[in-house]
Amino acid sequence: MDQFVSKFTNKIDAKGRVSVPVSFRTVLAKDGFEGIYCYPSLDDDALDAGGQRLVGKIQLLLEDLAPYSDERDHLAMALFGASEILSIDQDGRIKIPERLCTHVGLSSRVTFVGLGDKFQIWEPEKFADQFNEGRKKLSEFKKLLGAGRGISPDTEGAREQ
Repeated sequence: MDQFVSKFTNKIDAKGRVSVPVSFRTVLAKDGFEGIYCYPSLDDDALDAGGQRLVGKIQLLLEDLAPYSDERDHLAMALFGASEILSIDQDGRIKIPERLCTHVGLSSRVTFVGLGDKFQIWEPEKFADQFNEGRKKLSEFKKLLGAGRGISPDTEGAREQ
């Protein structure tokens, strides 16, 4: 599988390094990107990270904006100007720069969360809160999806009978 999937929480060692999940390193290697492209998430208290596919998607996003527009420049600044390329050592560890650690509140542990073409790096307690909030929103969204197809909680049971 060439997607970032699942969730892993790892400790930051005394030298400030953390092990990247093996399955994530495998996806990065298949993607042909040496290291991890990483920047502060635009929406969450997390870091967005990935490889060549992520960089390619960012480039496509920027190409859709007018050249030299403020919107394009601001987005490029947020996604390229605030980014870092993190090297993975021979033991599969990275050292997240202090400014990125401070941005998301990382101290002793890191949660890696797969999102398909990219992954996020979270402070574990913040991720747990976000995950729980997201599940509540998904429950409501699921009801809307069913309603959009003419299925309501009242008719769904009748359909199965």
